[in-house]
Amino acid sequence: MPATCVIGLQWGDEAKGKVVDLLTEQHDIVVRYQGGANAGHTVVRDGQTFKLSLVPSGIFRPEVQCVVAGGVVLNPASLLGEIDNLNARGVKVAGNLMISDRAHVIFPWHVEEDRILDQQCTSGEALGTTMRGIGPCYRDKVGRALAIRLGDLYRPDFRSRIEQVVKAKGHLFDRLGSPAGKLDAGEIYQQYHGYAERLRPHVADTTAYLLDAVESDKKVLFEGAQGALLDIDHGTFPFVTSSNSSGVGVSAGSGVPGRYITKVVGIVKAYTTRVGGGPFPTEQTNEIGQHIRDRGNEYGTVTKRPRRCGWFDAVAARYTARLSGVDVLAVMLLDVLSELGELQICTAYQWDGRRTTQFPSHVDDLRRVTPVYESLPGWQTPISHVRRLEDLPENARGYLRRLSQLLGRPVEVVSVGPDHQQTILANA
Repeated sequence: MPATCVIGLQWGDEAKGKVVDLLTEQHDIVVRYQGGANAGHTVVRDGQTFKLSLVPSGIFRPEVQCVVAGGVVLNPASLLGEIDNLNARGVKVAGNLMISDRAHVIFPWHVEEDRILDQQCTSGEALGTTMRGIGPCYRDKVGRALAIRLGDLYRPDFRSRIEQVVKAKGHLFDRLGSPAGKLDAGEIYQQYHGYAERLRPHVADTTAYLLDAVESDKKVLFEGAQGALLDIDHGTFPFVTSSNSSGVGVSAGSGVPGRYITKVVGIVKAYTTRVGGGPFPTEQTNEIGQHIRDRGNEYGTVTKRPRRCGWFDAVAARYTARLSGVDVLAVMLLDVLSELGELQICTAYQWDGRRTTQFPSHVDDLRRVTPVYESLPGWQTPISHVRRLEDLPENARGYLRRLSQLLGRPVEVVSVGPDHQQTILANA
């Protein structure tokens, strides 16, 4: 079993961190391969809650090597803040964290670009940017001319490179009506030179390391960030993230060919949430939506923004399960639905007078669909104490069976609470 991948199948926030933490004990290496500090994972261990954005969730196991691969965009200050916080709480990081020298670096000009463009594009729905410079950094990566990778911070021409980019960005900001004086090349160089020295022990060629690992039959776990419906190419564009957050992005972000990935775990909440603008067919802007939000603490790990909440959308989840090559499912936050007497699952869309189970490729079409719901009885009893599938209420097991049928994959993991121990392994 050289490699396993964990992919969120909705619009992110599916509690992937908990599943990665559970699976880590079966693996030698855990890899974060895309996204940036806009994606937050929450891990609860022994009553302590940890919020991670860049450091892989496997960091809590000292025998496991954690890797931040080249497909990630890094804000060094954010990464160092996470490392310092983990060290302060007794979590070993030194020697357990490797960072790709190919990872692109977020600079102050990227955050400024986010701010300017957000102000100039405020008419209509917000795309959901976290204002952390993620999108502009990916934009420079693709544009190449103004991009700086982590390995470049250790090159003799790093200072002149900063000066070159600051000059070019200054011209851009002038045209966009933002004062260029906010960018001081000397100050930025000194700041990032300091970051580079602190990160130096962790920086390596992770592509070569991971290829050696899979060729040596090391057990590798790939940790996806955000969710497949936010994939830049295959998600609900333009209300997406700036990277391939579905299963198709694993190889591009890590450098490991797909043939080494032997198992894909698809993570879904027992309901659906999303942040920011964009169509959301099953959204409940009523007391049901608020109940789910309050019961599930549906507020962003990174942004603290309230998430939009609604019923489970099996049309969307089946699409992303197919897109990501999912083998088995992990159903998270099942306990959140415990107080509801009746549950709804969207099993199809009504679209232009016809019924379909196909997920539309254009957001304008997705806006026009009407969800077709199937009603299931709730269980209205606490389940957070349950540790075996057969001990769940019959209606809860019926709900899981129906999700499995609609998505065409077996349910392997069920989460009934935030703690590591509040987990049911269906095959145990």
